[in-house]
Amino acid sequence: MGMDLNGKVAVVTGGSKGIGFSIAQALARAGASVVISGRDAAALAYAQSRLADEVGADRVTAVEADMRAYDAVDGLMTAAVTTYGGLDILINNAGLGIFRNVADMTLDEWQTVIDTNLTGVFYGCHAAIPHLRNRGGGWIVNVSSLAGKNSFVGAAAYCASKAGLNAFSESLMQEVRYDNIRVSYIMPGSVRTGFGGHAEDAGGDWKLDPDDIAEVVVDLIRHPSRSLPSRVEIRPAKPPRK
Repeated sequence: MGMDLNGKVAVVTGGSKGIGFSIAQALARAGASVVISGRDAAALAYAQSRLADEVGADRVTAVEADMRAYDAVDGLMTAAVTTYGGLDILINNAGLGIFRNVADMTLDEWQTVIDTNLTGVFYGCHAAIPHLRNRGGGWIVNVSSLAGKNSFVGAAAYCASKAGLNAFSESLMQEVRYDNIRVSYIMPGSVRTGFGGHAEDAGGDWKLDPDDIAEVVVDLIRHPSRSLPSRVEIRPAKPPRK
């Protein structure tokens, strides 16, 4: 059988809105205690309040953390263990996109994308794995993108960061599988969020909903332990015809 989420402890990075909030909500509804992180204190407080109203304040904690800073990431994992006694699940969801042609992108913009989308995931896994081992195993789910395999103009930094995340996830999966730590990455297509500065409803109803991604995460964690769905691609069923 797969993991029973009742009593488990999950960290969801970028958990204050969009895909991250939906994942945190789904995990909490399934019985887990959830620690959400982000850089926007006001958004975190609002998200924590919403989740606490639904599942109880004792099962939701918010920690302000920048995934580009290892000390902050390590502190996030420590906060989960200190508050709830351990760590069973890490959802690396925090990410950003700066979409410019290579010649127009500043050095700082490139570094920000790579540090957040790729190095930040390394930091999260590096800090979490000892805690997962202490629990006898667990789950790491990395939220990637179809952009990691389908490159497009104006997105060199974003596509490179997600391609790197895919390769990182596959190597990590093989490294920790015998510690009973299961690693998977999810590659969504267009999702109806505010990502990239777009309004959440921009583009109409054809896009994926954040809850679609959250459902995949919960299904992965509950998947029978004899097999491992190590990569999931999910895309809108009927995008606009070109």
